[in-house]
Amino acid sequence: MTAAALIVAGGSGERFGSPGGKQLAPLAGRPVLAWTIAAVAAVDRIDVIVVACHPERVEMYREAIKEVIDPGKPTLFVAGGASRQESVSAALAWVAPEFDIVVVHDGARPLTEPGLFDAALDALVDGGYDGVIVGHPSIDTLKSVVDGIVESTPERASLWAVQTPQVFRADELRSAHIAASRAGFVGTDDASLIEWQGGRVAVIEGPRDNIKVTVPEDLAIAEAILASR
Repeated sequence: MTAAALIVAGGSGERFGSPGGKQLAPLAGRPVLAWTIAAVAAVDRIDVIVVACHPERVEMYREAIKEVIDPGKPTLFVAGGASRQESVSAALAWVAPEFDIVVVHDGARPLTEPGLFDAALDALVDGGYDGVIVGHPSIDTLKSVVDGIVESTPERASLWAVQTPQVFRADELRSAHIAASRAGFVGTDDASLIEWQGGRVAVIEGPRDNIKVTVPEDLAIAEAILASR
């Protein structure tokens, strides 16, 4: 098995209010993105890392996280697209055909531990699925809302909050991205592209502290979690 990891770090981050966006926001002494890349690099079964960045920040990001780059594990920084889906496609184009598995992970999800990547990879290999995603069952009541008005309350027993990493058979992910691009289909994550194409995606439960840094307040939560470890 050969696996490549795609780290999606292509957003502009303008709303975050920090130079370089949330990827370069300081978290316990290093940028958010550096924590993410260090965790991915620590996974033995991942052989190469491709980071999809905002086109104007490729060199900035490479320089900012150079201290955590593993010299024995190639790490490429490439220009992403205008959307998350386009950024993954751009990074996927740099993955050589001989790779069997592709891992997709959010650049702004810095608290993911190497063992979670391994668990997702094990589930993919052992289960024969097209993809495996990480998430956790919803503990909140969810509402379907249109224009500020509640339309319905879905039964939450079957609803999960989905995170990354997400791992896929490389050929299936490539096929799904190509088909979606041709059809104009836009998914909210890569798993939705596999599902749209009829593939089987399994989910494993991950820790609830695998948070994504989205707004500045999330940094305080992330720092508290790191301190507790």
